[in-house]
Amino acid sequence: MLLANENSLAIALAMCLLDEHRSSGQASTSGRDGPQAVRSAYVHLPFCKRKCFYCDFPVVAVGRDVTAPKVEGRMESYVETLLRELAATRVMGQGPLETVFFGGGTPSLLPPHLLARLLEALDARFGLAGGAEVSLEADPGTFDLQRLRRYRELGVTRLSIGVQAFQQELLEACGRGHDLADVEAALDAVSSSGLPSWSLDLISGLPGLTAEAWRHSLERAVAAGPHHVSVYDLQARVEEGTPFATWQRKGRLRLPPDDAAVEMYGMASELLRGAGYEHYEVSNYAKPGHRSAHNQVYWRGRPYYAFGLGAASYLAGRRFSRPARMREYEEWVDGLAAAGGEALPGGHLPPESQEELLLDTIMLRLRTADGLDLGSLAEDFGTAAAGCVVRSLAPHARSGMALALDPSGRPVSLAEAALAAAGRGAAGAAEGGGFRVRLADPQGFLLSNDIISDVFAAFDVTSGGGADEVVHQPGGSGESGAAAGGGGGAVGV
Repeated sequence: MLLANENSLAIALAMCLLDEHRSSGQASTSGRDGPQAVRSAYVHLPFCKRKCFYCDFPVVAVGRDVTAPKVEGRMESYVETLLRELAATRVMGQGPLETVFFGGGTPSLLPPHLLARLLEALDARFGLAGGAEVSLEADPGTFDLQRLRRYRELGVTRLSIGVQAFQQELLEACGRGHDLADVEAALDAVSSSGLPSWSLDLISGLPGLTAEAWRHSLERAVAAGPHHVSVYDLQARVEEGTPFATWQRKGRLRLPPDDAAVEMYGMASELLRGAGYEHYEVSNYAKPGHRSAHNQVYWRGRPYYAFGLGAASYLAGRRFSRPARMREYEEWVDGLAAAGGEALPGGHLPPESQEELLLDTIMLRLRTADGLDLGSLAEDFGTAAAGCVVRSLAPHARSGMALALDPSGRPVSLAEAALAAAGRGAAGAAEGGGFRVRLADPQGFLLSNDIISDVFAAFDVTSGGGADEVVHQPGGSGESGAAAGGGGGAVGV
């Protein structure tokens, strides 16, 4: 390892080596420009008992009587529209789907026979790989053990439960459609269901949340034994158009102060990692072998289908969001169906530019514990781009907010990583196997928005609007709906 007082000289040397290639530092065509087989699909199921006070996703509130004939009729009609969209969408590549994510809304409100129709249609149209991860978001109070066993029979392998809080007053304060008794019943059911994997969602930054109550929620979550935990900070992101945003403008919404949000983020990282969870993305923790395969598709910049109201797809380098109002969405599906099964959603849009792809790659990879492979970055986007990233991260490495790792995961100096990228690129290195940079946990993750903004500034751009559009799906229980996060604030969750 290089000595600390050699870092500045070594980084400067690495920059010289990188700059030698500046004139030829165009993005590589290897693995980037050709068509990619699409192996993942997101399906939006918008139905909820009620709309939470913080939610800005396209949802359809149906009330508590979800078995009413009118409600079931609306669900059946929506599924028919989804099936038409599925049939009209062009098949991209030969490979079967390896991940499917049913987000919402509250997908667990959908009767199992309708979910079965969707899974059968996905398999018939695109193929569904043996052992595919099939995730479904669920809210307490919308399922029991019998329903979970039926989901498992249909092929669901992973449940994401939107608990959000273990305090009745906090559930009421954010307008959740379940109470604490529903939470306890849901945890009992999933523990007995035999599902291979399940996740529990919590929200920090809720109005009235204290550090003591937050610790209780974290400890209760760990005691429930989920394979995966997602933790989102409401304080960093109050959506426009929601009751919370209205109350905040009027001075009626009192969220925890910034220093409390920072304390809660650090508490979550310390407690969950101490319980054996890997903090593998800014907002996500997993036991070994239980990372969300579907969300990693987003974070690794891979293509994916999307179906349903307001859903966003990424196909042939084009990011496209469907209409968020039901009538407009149905009319859009009518137009798609007119293409006779060969339509490319968003095909009228220009493909993502190399600059956009570069910035997306930096943003998404730096939000993960795997980090950003400098050699792969140099190979795909040019050595000048890798050099720019190293320069912008250097002060954060000196302050302990960022660090560099060798192919074995051993910490090294940023200078060593820069020299390796300059000298070898990504030749012969498997994905994630080269010298890489990542943000420190929890301090670097905590300031991820600010650090990523500094990297973007080095490219003379800002991180203003693109973060959410990359992977931000509609979602109600939480996991798919806040996969990327973004916006301002210190807490990067």
